[in-house]
Amino acid sequence: MKITNNKYVEVTYDLNVGEGAEQELMERATPENPLKFIFGLGMMLPAFEKALNGLAADDTFDFTLAPADAYGERNEEHVIELPKNIFEVDGKFDAEMIKEGETVPMMDSEGNRLLGSVLEVKADIVVMDFNHPLADETLHFSGRVLTVHDATAEEIAAFTAPSGCNCDDCSSDCGEDHNHGGGCSGCGGH
Repeated sequence: MKITNNKYVEVTYDLNVGEGAEQELMERATPENPLKFIFGLGMMLPAFEKALNGLAADDTFDFTLAPADAYGERNEEHVIELPKNIFEVDGKFDAEMIKEGETVPMMDSEGNRLLGSVLEVKADIVVMDFNHPLADETLHFSGRVLTVHDATAEEIAAFTAPSGCNCDDCSSDCGEDHNHGGGCSGCGGH
């Protein structure tokens, strides 16, 4: 059976970022913890799905996605300064969670969930970066297809439920997006 729309797919892969000798391993999906998704539901980057389209179990893949086909170019307009008081809990600034290098789940004025990276904490403001962590990065995927079968109603429901997550470990860059082309890195929207 080949990968086409509405097929349940499991793959292993190594995701390296960068170009040439400067590539760095960013993420790995193993046979014990593969990336699981339903093809064609928009769970993955379109270019990632295009590269896997038509493959079957045991087929290998090796492809590169330019930033334009992955998470785009870094946009300085997505780096913003927010008043420090919005990070208060019970009237006290949450210094444990809001510190340089931390990724914080937030919500915009329309109620959309997004992840922001804390770049700097100043006296009265917090500088946040809302660019995707893999913006500006060239993504290189190499791996193998483990499983391809018709998605069951239960599998589709599990992946389309409001809190549905397509990975077993949402500790890294999850946010329900998972549109990374990879699992939780990441994982959506990876």
